[in-house]
Amino acid sequence: MKTLHALLAASLTAVAVMAACNDPADSTGASGNIQYGPAQNVGNGKVRTYIVVDPKDRHIPIEVGVAMSETAMEGLPQPAAASMAGMDHSNMDHASMAAAMNMNMYLLDLPSQNPTPYKFVQFDWNPVGHEPAGVYDLPHFDFHFYTVPVSVRNSIVPTDPNYETKAAAFPGADYRAPFYIDAATPAGVTPGAATVPEMGLHWFDVRSPELQGLTGHPEAYQPFTKTFIYGSWDGQFIFDEPMITRAYIMSKKTATDPALRDELIPVPTSPRYSPAGFYPAAYRITYDAQAKEYRVALTQFAMHD
Repeated sequence: MKTLHALLAASLTAVAVMAACNDPADSTGASGNIQYGPAQNVGNGKVRTYIVVDPKDRHIPIEVGVAMSETAMEGLPQPAAASMAGMDHSNMDHASMAAAMNMNMYLLDLPSQNPTPYKFVQFDWNPVGHEPAGVYDLPHFDFHFYTVPVSVRNSIVPTDPNYETKAAAFPGADYRAPFYIDAATPAGVTPGAATVPEMGLHWFDVRSPELQGLTGHPEAYQPFTKTFIYGSWDGQFIFDEPMITRAYIMSKKTATDPALRDELIPVPTSPRYSPAGFYPAAYRITYDAQAKEYRVALTQFAMHD
């Protein structure tokens, strides 16, 4: 059984060869109407979702994100289990995998007035990161914005008799963002083996600086600070995932450059989406000094039929 490190290395190498509570502002600086979801205790503070809608039309989203109180970044759970490295996770349930990976998982409800396709957010704190070693093994947060209900996410388990079939049902080419490849690309690697139970199959941007050591371009390598991942299952993309280190999020508080304090990062988008709805063209990392909140959000929404 290959580890995620081996899967990514093979996938990226193959592609490289083939290629030889203040209202947060939107990207234009205009304020919208904000609504928060229910809070959960994380660390010494609170974490909750929020949605900002167009003040002229509440059916148009400006931003959907996760707000972390300043104190939530302290007192976070510390490592309590052995490393996941080298373990065969193909038959592990998610609780066992989460424990092995030192993952602390929180399912966050979105606000009731939600004009986006997203159903909930899975918020993970990884105190020692995870595979691949030397890439994502830094303390970081995962922000999974799911477009399917929790019940679908919970059904992604190896005990499902159709698990391999569903894992291998990739979204059509029109639904894939450019530069993204799945973790099961190399010949001989089954999508089921590369799928994370109760999560999905992860798709990575081959241009990501932290992955360049795996593509044979070590000169372009930069340590992981932030990245954006897509996730699929049973022929459909089911989550969008900003993944960001704790240190990088906290650096927003002391950043003096406005563009770094309130950072907007464009993401590749696909020609088509399923289900139809508003989807983002960027994500945002910022710190609100008045609300004393760090925020990570999807933004720059556009309607896709």
